[in-house]
Amino acid sequence: MSDGNNNRGAAEKRGLGIRLAGVTKVYAGRAAIDAIDLDIAAGSFIALVGASGSGKSTLLKTINRLVEPDAGRIEVDGADVMATPTYALRRRIGYVIQGTGLFPHLDVAANIAMGLRIAGSTDNDARVAELLALVDLPADYASRMPDTLSGGQRQRVGFARALATGPGLMLMDEPFGALDPVTRDALGLAYRALHDRLGLTSVMVTHDMAEALLIADRIVVVDRGRIVADAAPADLLRNGGGPVADALIAVPRGQSERLARMMQ
Repeated sequence: MSDGNNNRGAAEKRGLGIRLAGVTKVYAGRAAIDAIDLDIAAGSFIALVGASGSGKSTLLKTINRLVEPDAGRIEVDGADVMATPTYALRRRIGYVIQGTGLFPHLDVAANIAMGLRIAGSTDNDARVAELLALVDLPADYASRMPDTLSGGQRQRVGFARALATGPGLMLMDEPFGALDPVTRDALGLAYRALHDRLGLTSVMVTHDMAEALLIADRIVVVDRGRIVADAAPADLLRNGGGPVADALIAVPRGQSERLARMMQ
């Protein structure tokens, strides 16, 4: 992915700060997230890491109101998300999921322009071309159908769609989880470069600690609905982050050590 020399508004984009205070969501008497406090600085890249069922995806979805908390307050760029109309909130927030969620009956251009059309824009060909360049896809892909694309290409279209309205915040739920390892690594690094160039704030849910360590500025480990570690990758590697974080780090660390022994 690249920033593109003609990317409209790239210089005007800036990340949005996030603040969560006492955020709680209960399902069937069990707290999926339990009184979470979290501040995310504008322009940072945060990875939410934890085992399946830890509450990380629920936490992510409270930010764009796909899940509405039972208690607590969430602010995006200083504004209470519950006091902001959902259409206005989501126009400022890109959202990318595993498997892209592209509409199979619409071509690439129509998928990318979906948010623009909802916002009332009707002449979107130039913007679609800019976005395809931004995610390193040829311009003629605009007329292709999703089922003619590889998994990595579909995910790039998903990122282009999420970026179409010029958001300052990107929320990503296992965005690379359905991809093969080579494509996953390349696309993760490409998105990180795009994050830096556009000055975005990015929050990514992943169960892959190695991915989090290599891409994010800061890792937030979630366990049973609570934050149990919050540190920069290098700090977690050097100093540990408690039993849950250490167990997650032990997997890529052990793999690295085994590979190193094979090379001796």
